[in-house]
Amino acid sequence: MAFAEAAYTVTGAANEQFDTGTFRYQYQSFVTPPSVYDLDLASLGSTLLKRQEVLGGWDGARYAIERIEATAGDGARIPVTLLYRRGTPRDGSAPCLLYAYGSYGMPSNVLFSSPRFSLVDRDVVYALAHVRGGGDLGKRWHDEGRMERKMNTFTDFLACAAHLVAERWTASDRLVIQGGSAGGLLVGAAVNLRPGLFKGAIALVPFVDVITTMLDESLPLTVGEFEEWGNPKDPAQHRFMREYSPYDNLAARDYPAMLVRTSLNDSQVGFWEPAKYVAKLRALKTDANPLLFRCNMGAGHGGASGRYDALREMAFDYAWLLATVGLAGEPPAG
Repeated sequence: MAFAEAAYTVTGAANEQFDTGTFRYQYQSFVTPPSVYDLDLASLGSTLLKRQEVLGGWDGARYAIERIEATAGDGARIPVTLLYRRGTPRDGSAPCLLYAYGSYGMPSNVLFSSPRFSLVDRDVVYALAHVRGGGDLGKRWHDEGRMERKMNTFTDFLACAAHLVAERWTASDRLVIQGGSAGGLLVGAAVNLRPGLFKGAIALVPFVDVITTMLDESLPLTVGEFEEWGNPKDPAQHRFMREYSPYDNLAARDYPAMLVRTSLNDSQVGFWEPAKYVAKLRALKTDANPLLFRCNMGAGHGGASGRYDALREMAFDYAWLLATVGLAGEPPAG
């Protein structure tokens, strides 16, 4: 089957009839809302059955998707999926939000999000980096970004950021990075390695105190994740974990503006990790850039569970981003 868009996500839907000439599947992308199709197995033609409605006069034809590649230091080609409004300037003046996860072999799927267009309509380029450690290009992609090769995840991300700047999708003073949980670890490592590459950073429930947490085998996730991060009780593994652990590599230097969010009832990344990380960063950093720490006192690892509460948290993050790149109060494009 061939699909017209440069990047998308396709999954099987409910196919409960054995004797049938059709296959039902789901399709979505950054521009196409979640849709259900029936595929005729004889002709390979698809029929759209249902598509999620997007209110407010939204028109997908106003936007474009591109798949580009950045080159890592070892020559690996790292895919990056872009979403932008048609007409967004390509001269380095556009802000950019660069997101990545890159752990546990989990692919970073190209999924639709209607709130994201509140950024894109203000000419913010949205970039999703498919770095090693995730499963975007199979099991090998995961293996090349875990254990002693975990540093590849962070250098891949830096290569993607530098490529976006070099190709004038954005500029360092317009680039904000974001990640959550293990993606928050990625954000913390990136700002330690290349703090001057970013204008701002958003770290959500970030796993930033790697050594201390992985030494505590009473925590429910620790032992099972020795194969992802390593066991710091092993001296060789302790060394490569120590090289990237965000908390352990904070230093007296300038950092970008940062928003760190966590939740009191997080069972996967204890709130004390980002709390102590922010305290140490406040004591060490040599800049005057904002460092904001926000703890949701009634939520868990996924943030607020109510639909509107979750949207308010997302709106807070987006408002912080827009203020950081100088777009506070700017209306969306008409």
